[in-house]
Amino acid sequence: MWRGLRPFHSRMDTSVLASRYGGALLTPHSDGPGHLVSRDDPSHLAAFSAGRPPGSLDTRGVRSLEVRWIFPGELATAMAGWFGRFTAETKALEDSYLVDPHLPGLSVKIREMQALEVKVYHGSPGLLEIAGRARGRLETWQKWSFPHGPPSHGSGDPAGWWRVRKRRRISQCSQGGPAQARVPELSKQQGCAVELTEVSTRCEAWWTLGFEATGPANSLRSELDAAAALVFAQAPPGGMELNLDDSSSYAQWLLRRPGAGSGLAKEAPR
Repeated sequence: MWRGLRPFHSRMDTSVLASRYGGALLTPHSDGPGHLVSRDDPSHLAAFSAGRPPGSLDTRGVRSLEVRWIFPGELATAMAGWFGRFTAETKALEDSYLVDPHLPGLSVKIREMQALEVKVYHGSPGLLEIAGRARGRLETWQKWSFPHGPPSHGSGDPAGWWRVRKRRRISQCSQGGPAQARVPELSKQQGCAVELTEVSTRCEAWWTLGFEATGPANSLRSELDAAAALVFAQAPPGGMELNLDDSSSYAQWLLRRPGAGSGLAKEAPR
C-alpha cells in the first residue's frame, strides 16, 4: 500500500525518466496526464498528435483494480498446495523497478528487458475484507507498456533500479468461475488475475499473493470480489490471515527496503 501517495494528476518529470532509462525519452501527450508518447520515433509523435494510436501503443492504457500482500521468507509448501487447486501457468520473470529518485504516484519498471511499463496511481476505493481470512487495501491504476531493446547499460543493476526475480503461478478468474490460465499483463479481457509468486531480491526471499482485475471500469470491483471469494472459499493453511499491514504494491514494498535510495527511505504517514 502506498503511504502518503496521492493520485497522479500532474505532468510526469520526463527528464528524470529519460536519465534513468538510458535515454529512451517519454513525454506526456498534449491532451494531459496519462497519455505518453516516445520521442525516439517521430512517427509516434505525429500519430499521437493526430489522435490515433501509433502501431501497438495504446494511448488509453489499461485500467486495473489491484490488491496485494507481500511476506518475508520462503513460500511454504502448504501455501503452494492451497493455491494449487486452481489451474495456473508458472513462469520465471525478472523485473527492474525504478526506485531512485522516487516519483510520487508512478510505478516504473522494465519487464524482462523487453518492455518499459509505467503505472499511474488513481487512488484507493477502499478495502477488500474477507472475514477472518484477508484484509487488504484496494488500489486503482492506469498502465502502459512500451516495447524496447536492451537498455544501454553495462552489466549489473543500473543506478536507481532494483532487480526483482519472480517465480509466478498465475490463474485467470471470472465471475463464472476459474478460466484457463493465461498471462494477463495489459489484457483488455474482463476478469481477475490471481497470482502466487516467489520473490528473490538481493539475497532475500519473499512471497506474495495478488489480485488484479481488468476490463470495463464498472466491473472491476465485482470481478475482484468474485475472484477473492473463490480463492478464499478455502481458508489459507495454518489459520493464516492476510492483514492490512502486509498489503502493499511492489513499488511501495521496495520503497521500504534498506538501500533503496535516499528518495525512498522516508515513509509518509498513512
